[in-house]
Amino acid sequence: MSIAEAGWLFVAALLAGAMNAVAGGGTVLTFPALIFFGMPAIQANATSTLALLVGICGSVTGYRRQIVQVRGLIWRFAGVSVLGGLLGAMLLTWTSEEVFSNLVPYLLLFATLCFLGHGIVRRWLRQSEKSASDVQWGSGVWLAIGLQFFVAVYGGYFGAGIGILMLAALGIMGMGDIHEMNALKTVLGALINIVATGYFMMADLIVWPQAAVMTVGATLGYYAAARVALKIPQAVVRVIAAAIGLGISVLMFWRQMAGG
Repeated sequence: MSIAEAGWLFVAALLAGAMNAVAGGGTVLTFPALIFFGMPAIQANATSTLALLVGICGSVTGYRRQIVQVRGLIWRFAGVSVLGGLLGAMLLTWTSEEVFSNLVPYLLLFATLCFLGHGIVRRWLRQSEKSASDVQWGSGVWLAIGLQFFVAVYGGYFGAGIGILMLAALGIMGMGDIHEMNALKTVLGALINIVATGYFMMADLIVWPQAAVMTVGATLGYYAAARVALKIPQAVVRVIAAAIGLGISVLMFWRQMAGG
């Protein structure tokens, strides 16, 4: 790894960590950055997941009070989140490099559409004001748990955009307190990424020099932005993340067609 590559990866991770602290979407920076410098797509995905893990886990501390209120729901969803995250990570290792590389533009585009759909889902969730204590066992809860499993599989496989997918799944069972929902999806997202990263490490998919540089950058970016996160409009950051994601998706599609 050259000094120039290390510098660019550090900056990409720094910005990604800041984006994750405010509104999410950091993967659209770290993953393409690694690919740009020639890393195979599967290894880039695994390395990016590890690089952003500290910030993802660190964000849990910001919801300490709400986590107490949703602890009952955490136990309901933790099992399928861990199992789905592990299965998704295993699916990644079972996918050939060529197939995954061909999927990359579609995965990035899907993640970008998730970011763009965040406002729609948030408006839909405001129709309900149920807190975690009001949620009762029923078909809606079981459906949400089932959907969470598939979200976790996707999260273990690629990961970008799982936050909004989880919010939509939780909304199905009637939750409407957005702070409690953010707390729940943050904990579940951390579980998914921890399991996936652990499997990637055992599968020897992490490229450690690049992972180390990006972990430092992402951590600094996350904690620096976390101090001013409430002052930065989430909508602005999401628009930026979506614009970057769309631009990179178009570039990836163009490279794929040119290569074919």
